[in-house]
Amino acid sequence: MNFEFATATRIIFGPGKLQETGTIAKTMGSRVLLASGLAEALTQPLVDRLFQAGIESQVFLVSKEPSVDLAQRGVAAAREFSCDLVIGFGGGSAIDTGKAIAALATNLGDPLDYLEVIGKGQPLVNQPLPYIAIPTTAGTGAEVTRNAVLASEEHRVKVSLRSPLMLPKLAIIDPELTLSLPPAITASTGLDALTQCIEPFVSHFANPLTDGLCREGIRRAAKSLRQACEHGEDLEARTNMALAALFGGLALANAKLGAVHGFAGPLGGMYPEAPHGVICGQLLPLVMETNVAALNAREPQNPALARYDEVAQILTGNPRARAADGVAWVQDLANVLDVPPLSKFGMIEADFPEIIATSQHASSMKGNPIRLTDIELEKVLERAI
Repeated sequence: MNFEFATATRIIFGPGKLQETGTIAKTMGSRVLLASGLAEALTQPLVDRLFQAGIESQVFLVSKEPSVDLAQRGVAAAREFSCDLVIGFGGGSAIDTGKAIAALATNLGDPLDYLEVIGKGQPLVNQPLPYIAIPTTAGTGAEVTRNAVLASEEHRVKVSLRSPLMLPKLAIIDPELTLSLPPAITASTGLDALTQCIEPFVSHFANPLTDGLCREGIRRAAKSLRQACEHGEDLEARTNMALAALFGGLALANAKLGAVHGFAGPLGGMYPEAPHGVICGQLLPLVMETNVAALNAREPQNPALARYDEVAQILTGNPRARAADGVAWVQDLANVLDVPPLSKFGMIEADFPEIIATSQHASSMKGNPIRLTDIELEKVLERAI
């Protein structure tokens, strides 16, 4: 039993905790590049709070999914402003963009020098600028991960800029920030959170520390995701989903993910209109079912089979549930939340070979409990379309 665990230097969680940002940020810097995914009116209160603490800030708008080009423009803005601190404020796009800006601002060269899969994958040499992550959605858990997922339009894929140095210095998770999220975004981000608790739990990199986080995250998401979608003002449900997202981020950063996210990178790059959480929600029950069948056929002694049974028991609340019951529960949830087929975003059968080839080399695929064949992956895509 050998493992290691790393996360953000400090995590502050709870309703109303956003109010502490200025006081804490003042100890980390005085000129902030604020990578925000929110409208100006929603960002201004944070700008005012920073100003009251004696911190100058410049807002860098993150209006789309993070990309290599967007990160480069953010780096240019950070250097021009001579910032000594970066804050990411918004959903996963803003958090990842801010994380990439903080890292690349102090590490010269082309981003491709450091990117996985499409680049050289070289390690960062210099410590990134201090970084504070403040999520306003409950999904990606990016506030406690060591990578930033960036799209490369040229390569039609999403890949990671990854380094232990990229773990945020501070993560502030305030569930009150999610109260105004519309049902569709609540569903999409919540399905991502659920996926990121299940995949590390069945990953062959799982360990006792991440197991506890995953179990608690799955339990809270199972209890509260539908409630948060249908009753957005329910602070308890919102708090549970914020915790599920946080726990998923902590787990995936230390135990990896699986085939759902192995697919999600290439699919997000090829079909940029497809929300990441929708991709996860559509693929999760299909990958779960495929993994269980492959494990039974080729590795019946693999402990992941028992873990899929445990996932089902947590999801359904039935101590006698088995893996198939968990698959059915997740599929029913996806149906209730109206998760569309991926053909809605342009996926066609002619793209399957490219998707599969790229997915097989994705970092997330390395955490899957069993290596799936190209034929098995193709069948998943056929059912997701």
